Amino acid sequence: MDTWADPGRLRASLNSPVLADALAGARADIDALLWRRDVRSAAAAVAAASIDRGGRASAAIDGADVFDADDSPMGRLLARAWAVTSTAAKEASTWERAPLQVLAHLHAVAAAGFQDADALGRPRSAEEADDPLRIGVPAPVEALSPRLVALASLMVRSTDLPGIAMAAIAHHEVMALRPFGWGSGLVARALTRCVLASRGLDPSCFSIPEAGMLEQGRVAYVRAMRRYLDGTTEGLVDSLIWFCASIGLGARAVQVPSA
Repeated sequence: MDTWADPGRLRASLNSPVLADALAGARADIDALLWRRDVRSAAAAVAAASIDRGGRASAAIDGADVFDADDSPMGRLLARAWAVTSTAAKEASTWERAPLQVLAHLHAVAAAGFQDADALGRPRSAEEADDPLRIGVPAPVEALSPRLVALASLMVRSTDLPGIAMAAIAHHEVMALRPFGWGSGLVARALTRCVLASRGLDPSCFSIPEAGMLEQGRVAYVRAMRRYLDGTTEGLVDSLIWFCASIGLGARAVQVPSA
């Protein structure tokens, strides 16, 4: 398919009234969260709880529904999900000027212990990539560099486009490409937080978009990604509406930890 990171194609497709309503609704849910007095008065605790729940949800999406980050494969996956979720907000300012650098760093954090050191932060050189959601065949190796460059260009140059739509495209492109041999899903979901923070929508990363994705279920997640991959405007709109629903659910899921 032609990349949806092409600004012209994307702008034309964002004119859907249904999608505009979904984007507005997701933005309203985040704004309502940020205006909650209980959240603002316990900002540090809410942000920490968001990392905990977001990491757990991201790991669960990839099949690691475990409680502790022990030395089992699933426990190690949970540990990496926590680590990359925690790192995402810290990369927001760098994302604005160097998206590919952020992608590399997030992958180096996410895949530590799962890939060799020389593969961390580097696009894969083999056609195979892990596929815990069973989305399907990943993008071919020769497509990775131009698609990643196009994504980076879109993020740097198209700052007038809605921030939630930009977060969706960043997530969707990484999920579609699966540019890394392992951990692309963890990176894509952490990237959602990074873009929302970078665009000033959720600068403290209070919301839990991963929880919204998990709540909608793995089947809905796969369907959204396959719709994005079909290359049609209708498919893009459907996938972005799913993303907006995830953002809304993730904002409404926030609870202030008890003292």
